[in-house]
Amino acid sequence: MSPEVTPVQPAVLLTIIGETVLQGSIVELLKSYSVKGYTIHQVQGEGGHGKRFGDIAGYNTNIEIKTIVSQEISHGILVALKEHQGKHALIAFRHDVEALY
Repeated sequence: MSPEVTPVQPAVLLTIIGETVLQGSIVELLKSYSVKGYTIHQVQGEGGHGKRFGDIAGYNTNIEIKTIVSQEISHGILVALKEHQGKHALIAFRHDVEALY
C-alpha cells in the first residue's frame, strides 16, 4: 500500500459576528479580497452591546459569517473590520485549521 497524500491544506477559519445591518458591507469586503465562499447564519446571544435575540425580523438581530482563507487575507479583513467597531456590535476571530477546499 502506498502512503496517501493528505488532501487538506493549512488555512484560517475566520468567523465574524455582527449586526445584520452589516451583512452587505461585510460581504462586499470579503469579495474585495476575492474570497470564494462564505456561510451566513442568523444568530442570537448577549455581549457588550446587550442581548440580541432576533425576535423581531430585521431589528436587534445578528449574523455570523464564516469563511476559510489564508492568514494574509484574514489579517487584511480583520484590519478593515476595525472601522465598524464602536458604531455596531461586531466581533471577529480566527482559528488555524486544516481544510479540504
